[in-house]
Amino acid sequence: MEMLLANIVITYFKKGGPIMWPILIVFIVAVCVVGERTIWWLRESLRRNPVALEKTLAAIENGDFREASRLSKDTKDPVLRMIWHGLNHVHFSLQGALQVAAGVELQKAGRFLTVMDTLVTLAPLLGLLGTVVGIMGSFTSIGSAELAVEKVTGGIGEALIATACGLGIAILALVPYNYFSSKTTRLQYELETAATNIEVMVTAAKQRGGFDTMQIRREAAEA
Repeated sequence: MEMLLANIVITYFKKGGPIMWPILIVFIVAVCVVGERTIWWLRESLRRNPVALEKTLAAIENGDFREASRLSKDTKDPVLRMIWHGLNHVHFSLQGALQVAAGVELQKAGRFLTVMDTLVTLAPLLGLLGTVVGIMGSFTSIGSAELAVEKVTGGIGEALIATACGLGIAILALVPYNYFSSKTTRLQYELETAATNIEVMVTAAKQRGGFDTMQIRREAAEA
């Protein structure tokens, strides 16, 4: 059964014409990128630690920056990593440190999204190119030989196969692309929300008189 299926795939691949080779490359890249992003997001979901995040925010709200730095240090949760980076560089610019850390996390989350977007557009265009090439071959065969009918139908078949493969790859990449984009957008919202909360809490600590930049720096380094 597997051999029969493989033979069918190879047969249709050959009938699709030379445009099938770049389509095959696009397919391989799409599978690799979708697989890599799926594994990355699954691993990332296991790294999230909402309990530690809640405790860290509570510690910052209470002005216990040493405890907040301890809870957020050496963590794999992206939001906690951003918080630790902000606390560790609060003596320079809290907002700037949080933005830099959030940018690093979003860059990791959005990796290969541009590639997937390109594949979604490129695959059907390659299929369309195969269609044009196949139709052109069909018309050039008309009236040129006794077997012109077979050549015409072969060119149309080549066009349909290339189009179907291009559309199939685009569909394969489009659904994961939208899903990963939504996950990245959600992570961006969580990072922005956490950063805003940190800034508000630190501002409140300043107003209470319990904010000491050098002390936070020392506590973050000691934690």
